[in-house]
Amino acid sequence: MHVLGHFHAASVAATQGSRGTSPVVGSAPATSITTPASASTVIDEGSDVDSADDGEDDNADNWPANAPSPEQVLYAQPKMMEKAVGELTPRVPGKPNLWVIAFAGDGGEDVFRNEAEYAQRLFARRFDAQGHVLVLQNNPATLDTRPLATWSNLETALDGVASRMDRGQDILLLYLTSHGTEDHTLLVDMNPLPLDQLDPDGLAQMLASRHIRYKVVVVNACYSGGFLPSLRGDGTAVLTAARSDRSSFGCGSDSDITYFGHAWLVDGLNQTDDILGAFANAKKEISQWEQRDKLTPSEPQLDLGFGIAAQLEKWRTSHKAGPTIEFSAAK
Repeated sequence: MHVLGHFHAASVAATQGSRGTSPVVGSAPATSITTPASASTVIDEGSDVDSADDGEDDNADNWPANAPSPEQVLYAQPKMMEKAVGELTPRVPGKPNLWVIAFAGDGGEDVFRNEAEYAQRLFARRFDAQGHVLVLQNNPATLDTRPLATWSNLETALDGVASRMDRGQDILLLYLTSHGTEDHTLLVDMNPLPLDQLDPDGLAQMLASRHIRYKVVVVNACYSGGFLPSLRGDGTAVLTAARSDRSSFGCGSDSDITYFGHAWLVDGLNQTDDILGAFANAKKEISQWEQRDKLTPSEPQLDLGFGIAAQLEKWRTSHKAGPTIEFSAAK
């Protein structure tokens, strides 16, 4: 995503690859969120993540004074994950269940935390997934209350969900939100912690090894269409915020939510309980916003593997959608 403000490109360079080596679109939204910020809050479209200057140093200075030390945060992760996984509740028998993991990768901007925590509220209360949602996030405000969004914690989260779900009929929804690079790496950063980055092949292998038949993988980042070739397959829907060679928009220090998060999570899924239908609506809405702001279209992508659409419909008809959930930035 292209944004105002600094971006931790140095962190990406240091660790990249270490693991491998509804209503009518455009109508008033159902919640109180405002329309995404105009292009005045979006950085020059010709720049990329490697153009950041001193963002790493700035964020090293931003480690909260009252938080545990970086070493203490890392040391605490196994217990925090044990607690988070332990709070997952048993599946409801007799119907497909939805399980959600939200992963907010970049700790330098609150926009990703906002989306992850909103996803937890939305799916728990509107989509009958109470007790089936696990949040991993990197943010200075939650270092001692939320597990970090890391490669290792994501593996632990997947193991915890897989051990509780019916892997033959339940659906895993994995929502990943962060910055993305042109070589299709998802930024995982909580400076100064040394965290591995998330790449398409590594994520695909991680998911395949859990043998979960039905999956919805949502990648909300620039260039996220680059995840499609590795993730596509039978039983899997892959939704991305952009084409493999395009930026997505709406993050930054002045933003509460990204264009894609606003259009799909907030507008789309509050207008309909159809996950795929919400994506179709979101794609149209994002196009309108980009035309308004004179931005190069991000062109969100959808890949549907055999069987997932039918299973999503089976899940959809087995529960009654709850009330719309108002968006608000995390406190």
